[in-house]
Amino acid sequence: MHKQIARREVANISQLSDQLHPILSAIYSARGITGAEQLLQSADKMHKPQQLKGLDEACQLLFSAIKDNKRIIVVGDFDADGATSTALMMDGLKLLGSTNHDFLVPNRFEFGYGLTPQISEMAVTQKAAEVLVTVDNGISCIAGVDKAKELGCTVIVTDHHLPGQSTPNADAIVNPNQHGCTFPSKALAGVGVAFYVMVALRQEMRANNWFEQRQIAEPNLAQLLDIVALGTVADVVSLDQNNRILVAQGLKRIRAGATRPGIQALIEISGKNQKKLTASDFGFGLGPRINAAGRLDDMSLGIKCLLADDLYQARMIAAELDDLNKTRREIEQGMQSEAENVLKQLNVNQDNLPPAFALYHQDWHQGVIGIVAGRLKEKFHRPTIVFAAGDNGEIKGSARSIPGLHIRDLLENIDSQHPGLILKFGGHAMAAGLSIQHTDFERFQQLFSEMAEQWLTADMLENVVLSDGELTNSEFNLDFTQLLKDSGPWGQNFPEPVFDNHFQLIQQRIVGEKHLKMVVQHGDLAIDAIAFNVDLSKWPNPNCQHVHLAYKLDINEFRGRQSLQLLVDYIQAD
Repeated sequence: MHKQIARREVANISQLSDQLHPILSAIYSARGITGAEQLLQSADKMHKPQQLKGLDEACQLLFSAIKDNKRIIVVGDFDADGATSTALMMDGLKLLGSTNHDFLVPNRFEFGYGLTPQISEMAVTQKAAEVLVTVDNGISCIAGVDKAKELGCTVIVTDHHLPGQSTPNADAIVNPNQHGCTFPSKALAGVGVAFYVMVALRQEMRANNWFEQRQIAEPNLAQLLDIVALGTVADVVSLDQNNRILVAQGLKRIRAGATRPGIQALIEISGKNQKKLTASDFGFGLGPRINAAGRLDDMSLGIKCLLADDLYQARMIAAELDDLNKTRREIEQGMQSEAENVLKQLNVNQDNLPPAFALYHQDWHQGVIGIVAGRLKEKFHRPTIVFAAGDNGEIKGSARSIPGLHIRDLLENIDSQHPGLILKFGGHAMAAGLSIQHTDFERFQQLFSEMAEQWLTADMLENVVLSDGELTNSEFNLDFTQLLKDSGPWGQNFPEPVFDNHFQLIQQRIVGEKHLKMVVQHGDLAIDAIAFNVDLSKWPNPNCQHVHLAYKLDINEFRGRQSLQLLVDYIQAD
């Protein structure tokens, strides 16, 4: 898919501190920052828990359960947000004095997503649940909550997904996106919601002299922020100021060495530097290894890594997760090439792109379809749904969208116009999941394409790489690069700065099978650059002497020596 580089518009930067580097002021301004107070990252600037609807009821029920030593079962989800939410709730309850709690995570291949009726039954029969607490799921689990209530459980739903037209009959629901909730940040991840519940529960306990009566020290819940930071970035939620504070505080603790063995082990196996960890390391290093457990095996493995008591145990589990992640990559590469072959047979190319893709293959792996959908969406810049075979004649799809098209709303629209076609669905603006009957695939495929065409505009379909402008030779240095790294955390809807310049191409060669290693020259300055996963039919190009690059600044460390490196997002022959 041909891309074009476009410069971001910069608003008025006069309200930002004149002590900021002018390029950094422009970067912040282009991301909607209008005043210096929006950049503050101290914990006391976080939104207060009290504005979360349902929080008081949830905390009273949890406090009562802990006092009465009732059996609390945390029901999680099988992605990185679900794993971190579950681990946080397990640790948080323990810190607050609970001695009778455990967790249960559905195996995605047997039970599907969320608190289903079967999971409610398992929680009671296998785990002796009296109180069920969902994390990162539950808002759409109406039948599962009904079953849990029928079995005599108290049910507390903590979630962040968008609710449907009706919500479950839980005893308490904490979700910033539920109707009537005035919490200012709608972007909290599931792990962020779980953290707020633990903070508010501590306040409830403090008000009732719980810690004094039990003669236990009131815990510092900041020790949970390493998990919050990891889950927030891995779930690719919008990094508004509240989420940036949570991530920045978690990163600060990790860099200082104040992190759990599981996260330390994941950092080691990912080859990252703990003292210089960045938010993108969560997204590209740690998160995928935790996700691999839920995608290919059982997410309990990822949760056990996060809950490991000692580094030896954590390293053993992290090694297993790393092996799973390698397997996941192999499966994904095979599926992606098969999907691209299907598109070639359909004669799909840059000049002949449909408005949206929906693809199915009976041999594709359920656990990897989301990643493949994301890769195809990136390559062709079209909303994409990839399906794999489920049980009982159903197929399960994972959807990824492009900016401007709200994929969950589009599915809801199809569902309302064609009742019964979609068996179940849920998700966000950019990602969603659904199930349909295998026999309905072609009908769904056609409807999805037609509705996407109605909703998409020409502007949305332009594949644009947004740049923060060009740099001069005086910015191509380690100090400026470090300044940018320290000015995050960068992430979803608060993207890491990307610049573009025209360079002379001095050297080019392929490394690691499909990555283009280059030396480029700008004026009298020679700079290393690398472009990952290039099109090998186009690169290396011996006839190319000049390139237009969109790139991020990075610091490469090799044998203790640091050097500047450009991470190339897009390369265009001049």
